[in-house]
Amino acid sequence: MSSRRHFIQTLPIACVAVCAGRAAFAADAPMVDEKDPQAAALGYVADAAKADKAKYANYAAGQNCGSCQLYQGKADPKGVCPLFAGKQVAAKGWCSAFAKKA
Repeated sequence: MSSRRHFIQTLPIACVAVCAGRAAFAADAPMVDEKDPQAAALGYVADAAKADKAKYANYAAGQNCGSCQLYQGKADPKGVCPLFAGKQVAAKGWCSAFAKKA
């Protein structure tokens, strides 16, 4: 028979297990393809230097996914972006949803 005390004691362990599994999944996620419909709609490129400056006037030199608020990676060459669920983006990439980290 489970009790509330048992539930509260096992909750932190369950949370750690879920977070660890999620991190492992993110590390194994495929990279976003620039031809993917979502990526194309946002003007995503794996190399920010190749961003279409004529089409995306909001692009500025020095902007990249690694310095965007949406980027969920540390100093890794690739990380997760919530705009591209289940896929990773290049830290050197760029898209029109760029928002500079505070």
